[in-house]
Amino acid sequence: MALSAEDRFKLNVLLENVRAIRINEQTMCVYGMTDGDNAKVKLNPTCRSDLYVRHVKEFLSTSILGSPRGYPVYLSRWTRTGDTHNSRVESLLLFGEDEAVVAAARVPGLTDNLAARIWWALPTPEVARHLLGNTAIAEGSMGSILADYLTDYLPFESDRATLIESVRLILQSGLISDAKCLEIWRRGARENHYYVGFLQAIPDNLPEPVSARRDYQFIKSTLQNIGHDPIAIQFTRAVSSAGQTFLKTCANVLRKPADQHVVVAVLDVFYDYFSPVRRNNLEFYDYNALQQYIDDIVRNHESVLQLVKQRLPEWEPDLRAMLLLAYSGESLVRPIFARTDAIGSLMRRKIAPVVTPVLEAIYQLTGTHFQADMPGNRKNELSCNKEQSDGILDSGY
Repeated sequence: MALSAEDRFKLNVLLENVRAIRINEQTMCVYGMTDGDNAKVKLNPTCRSDLYVRHVKEFLSTSILGSPRGYPVYLSRWTRTGDTHNSRVESLLLFGEDEAVVAAARVPGLTDNLAARIWWALPTPEVARHLLGNTAIAEGSMGSILADYLTDYLPFESDRATLIESVRLILQSGLISDAKCLEIWRRGARENHYYVGFLQAIPDNLPEPVSARRDYQFIKSTLQNIGHDPIAIQFTRAVSSAGQTFLKTCANVLRKPADQHVVVAVLDVFYDYFSPVRRNNLEFYDYNALQQYIDDIVRNHESVLQLVKQRLPEWEPDLRAMLLLAYSGESLVRPIFARTDAIGSLMRRKIAPVVTPVLEAIYQLTGTHFQADMPGNRKNELSCNKEQSDGILDSGY
């Protein structure tokens, strides 16, 4: 059964004057975005409402593409080939299809005006994230609107990976106030995966910074004349106030990660943060192999490592710890996660052989005595049995 004559006429008029269309299936209304007041067509169903809405969408598709069945194929072709013509994006906003609007939000070449139309057509968290992922949109007039929306939606976000991505996007420069930033940060005291978005977005400018390591000034003055040695620069960065805040925040998350995505995200943060000291992008699937590789670097690398070995041997454990973190990417836990989908405390027990050395490295770089936090465990002879690994991953800092 086709549309009523009245609805067909009204929809034809609507298509001549609107820039975007959305359909409210509960109220059976079709809304159109215009340059002035928005238009509305109240539908008069001649059959079951869900079937009638399908007829409306077929009518819109026929009017735009010439075929009631053409929309899915056409959309698939656009998204797969990466077509960025704004004229075609404009067509996507006239179907009354949520999927078409999401596809439009993913197009790289959007203007601020198109972003506003997309947001009008489908104001959802998914669309907000896609739009904020576009630097031009984030820096335009829509950036703060989208960031405020995602900020308000954070308490209702149930998926941790999505929440982390939202926080990362919100923290783009200038989108929210310092007060809102601090408010989001403090939610991490209850749900530490909030911190991961901060670590990804602003690793050197985290809220509530802690003090620099007590020997920071000595390290800085000793190494500043070496030149642009990446190991010297990164070591100085790590022991600064910003670096210590970064490391202690990472430890806060790694002691008690909620799921596998959080673990992988933090390890990847280390991989990026310490990337200047890596000689290559080798992946390691075994901690022992990584330790042997670091031994080789320390033994043969002609840089500040040799200076430290000769004149300041007390810093060698710090530099080893930094190198370990530089290569501690997602690959270390990949063999474990390939065999289990565990979360919570069971997951933490399984990843203890990987996460324990990483936490040891953090403690080393922050000048914190590992033994003091873990009574009964010697720093260099940690056993990763169930009781002790739970103690490492669930204890306080």
